[in-house]
Amino acid sequence: MKFVKLITIIIALYCILYNYLPFSQFTGSNSIVFARENIGLTEEDYAWKRKNMVERQIVARGVRDKKVLEAMESVPRHLFIPEEFRQYSYYDQPLPIGLGQTISQPYIVALMTEMLDVDNDDIILEIGTGSGYQAAVLSKIVKEVYTIEIIEDLGLQAEERLKSLGFNNVYVKIADGSLGWPDRAPFDAIIVTAAAEKIPDPLIKQLKSGGKMVIPVDSSFLGQDLLIVEKDESGEISIEKTIPVRFVPLVEGEEVVK
Repeated sequence: MKFVKLITIIIALYCILYNYLPFSQFTGSNSIVFARENIGLTEEDYAWKRKNMVERQIVARGVRDKKVLEAMESVPRHLFIPEEFRQYSYYDQPLPIGLGQTISQPYIVALMTEMLDVDNDDIILEIGTGSGYQAAVLSKIVKEVYTIEIIEDLGLQAEERLKSLGFNNVYVKIADGSLGWPDRAPFDAIIVTAAAEKIPDPLIKQLKSGGKMVIPVDSSFLGQDLLIVEKDESGEISIEKTIPVRFVPLVEGEEVVK
């Protein structure tokens, strides 16, 4: 019996360590994990990991939109992640990108994109640029993506990254995302990748009639709900609560974060 208890404790500790590893501060190329998994990987290797990610994490959970699946398989997620965490690029979890922010779990990126129900003539507003990954995925599907980031360093890095990778239909602005982008409104769809206390009124106003917004909002149970907000042709708003989620808070305020 004591032996069984010991084995159970070892397994439990292993599971805890495994889940914690992606958020540990490894020493880059000096890490044993880094050396084992990343040295010698080619773009073809990463492409295989991406295909596996789509099949096992996204299709397996019910995402079916062909445009979304093709975008998820084509955008190199590993190039949107800091090098010290790159070995985990195609794992089923969010990852740190610096400055207290994260890149969302691949499944959540795919799910929110599918919820928007967008096409190649649509113009999209994204609130919370982060690494630029969600904008890159959307850019493969729609006509133009306008994305706002309030943390200046993060936004500038994302803009440079998107341009260098050839995502030329993505436009980045450093500003308070809760105010939207009035000069480019109205938008066919709006996606918010940070949790708001409530749905910002400017975003509702900048959504086209017939458009959709997908946004995580704080719930009354100390969590967050992923909402689909729809505006009908007469301007009436309907809200559908979908799944519980966990996003970093939406930073609001007129001053950008330096």
